[in-house]
Amino acid sequence: MSPATPNPARVPYHAATAAFASGKDSPRDFLERCLGQVSALEPRVGAFVALNIEGARAAADRATARWRAGRPLSPIDGMPVGIKDIIETEDMPTEQGSPLFTGYRTGRDGASVAALREAGAVVLGKTVTTEFAASEPRGTRNPWDLDRTPGGSSSGSAAAVACGMLPVGLGTQVVGSILRPSSFCGVYGFKPSVGGVNRGGSYDGLSQSCHGALAASLADAWLTVRAITARVGGDPGYPGLSGPRDLPAARKPARLALLQTAGWREAEPAAKAALEGAAAKLKAAGVELLTRHDNAPVAGAEEAIADAMGLTRAINDWEGRWPLNAYRGRPGLSQVMIDRLANAESMSLEDYQRRIAERARIRGVFAGLKAVCDGAIALSATGPAPVGLHSTGNPIFVAPGSLLGVPTLSLPLFAVGELPLGLQVLGFEQADASVVGLARWIDEALAQT
Repeated sequence: MSPATPNPARVPYHAATAAFASGKDSPRDFLERCLGQVSALEPRVGAFVALNIEGARAAADRATARWRAGRPLSPIDGMPVGIKDIIETEDMPTEQGSPLFTGYRTGRDGASVAALREAGAVVLGKTVTTEFAASEPRGTRNPWDLDRTPGGSSSGSAAAVACGMLPVGLGTQVVGSILRPSSFCGVYGFKPSVGGVNRGGSYDGLSQSCHGALAASLADAWLTVRAITARVGGDPGYPGLSGPRDLPAARKPARLALLQTAGWREAEPAAKAALEGAAAKLKAAGVELLTRHDNAPVAGAEEAIADAMGLTRAINDWEGRWPLNAYRGRPGLSQVMIDRLANAESMSLEDYQRRIAERARIRGVFAGLKAVCDGAIALSATGPAPVGLHSTGNPIFVAPGSLLGVPTLSLPLFAVGELPLGLQVLGFEQADASVVGLARWIDEALAQT
């Protein structure tokens, strides 16, 4: 192993704010601690493509004055954040992980970034994304082992949060791009319901894509996403994530579905053992666990999501044929994208229509689980981050949540050897606050055992 630090450490923000009013701590001091980590670790980790340190310091000073006066704009006022580099920022380029857009500036903030600034958040930099938020890596390394992938496509946000350069990084997910890097890097990941967060000014237009947060704590993740939706809502036509402005109260489940999914065949023995150990602890705490082996609705849901990866990739390919067809022949477009375009062009509209109809059917099957359980748990990945930077790892465990459009979280509760692995919690569509409360209870219960 080649660790960036002996023990990568997260730096939660919300927990620090209690000392801001008294002057014992401040947003500016918090930012300087983050910048110290950036200075020490960024040359090895490679989490950022752009930084605006001068602008961040000025914003942190303004936040410090507001906290001292007892008038913070929101619970995340002064919080340093990173913006995945497919989301527009007025003060930094938006390069989409592609040499086709080197230095590209739009002169505006995306909706989520504008909302964060209105809430007082300090936009420190743009974090690395894979090419067009797909599967071609762009060099970020896992802080737990520099020879391993941090996951994708929200790779920079995950790595920056994992080693204390940021408390929160914005991410996006269409297959597994929030939860998988969260699992590999040992941070909290929150992917809201489809349509839950306004994606205006972001280059992730596929129908399953969502904005979310990779964070040092569950509170930081929720408060960030909720602050955004309070100001800009969800995608057009969707109600948008709602619920309390503070972290939802912990909610003990009566019953949970324990999903193996198609990933079980590929999971490492130690990963399976971690999930089975968590299941035993939950049972001991009085939670009933339902599986495909003893519950017909769970078995039906498992059967429905069995090909979530294949169906998701086909839908995504079709939806991505533009703008890829507009980039055809340009130097710098990866072979992965060229192959994806070829696959899209081999499909017909009728193929796509059948697939989205099948997706709707599957979503209906999963929604039926509401009658028998409070939510579901699964692994977030087949194991810890694999060695090598040529791949971002296998998203097979988290693809179902994206296909279903439901809110999902990865909780950094497991370790395989010295490397992190996440527990995935799945809820029901447009019931985000409910599943976050569920995740809070699970996180607290398993952390105490």
